[in-house]
Amino acid sequence: MSRLNDANVALAKEIIARYPRPKSALIPLLHLSQEQNGYITNDAMAHLAELVGVTSAEVYGTASFYEMFKFEPVGKYVINICGTLSCALMGSEELLHRAEHKLGVKAGGTTPDGLITLEHAECQAACTEAPCLQVNYRYRFRVTPADVDSLIHDLRAGKLSDEIPAHGTLAKVRQHIPADRGVGAVAPEAATTAPAWFDGKAAL
Repeated sequence: MSRLNDANVALAKEIIARYPRPKSALIPLLHLSQEQNGYITNDAMAHLAELVGVTSAEVYGTASFYEMFKFEPVGKYVINICGTLSCALMGSEELLHRAEHKLGVKAGGTTPDGLITLEHAECQAACTEAPCLQVNYRYRFRVTPADVDSLIHDLRAGKLSDEIPAHGTLAKVRQHIPADRGVGAVAPEAATTAPAWFDGKAAL
């Protein structure tokens, strides 16, 4: 499936309603599409373009700016091992080689069962906790080669499914807004603090 299903179309409209301009909702809609499909397809970008009133090229231009959005199928779990300076000095290259050996794939590859994709990553902004990695963008700090072995074993055994959702799931708890709030509405808790000039129509 590529286009948003009926339930996600309804959710997409709710998300769009939070923004003064529909196209400002594009990034959360991309996350919603990736959560449904596991990656961003051409049909999905065309559908999102329809929903927010832009071209497919504009959707692709936004999505391609961010590493988190994938345009090809990936595993249920994506392991990103940081290779930037702090992590490199603390042994991240050994971690990557260990993961490649354990998984039987090179960085950029996916295991034959489709469970795990392994990637080299640039700085993950956790330099004091080097070497670090992420699994579906959930951090692991001060990782050792033995930790890599245990992580892969636990992922394969399904032991981390409660802690780490499938790739594409940004958060386990979804924010909702009341149905009676329209486009550009200001939340009651924000109404008393919003500047006098703000009318809910300013560009984001």
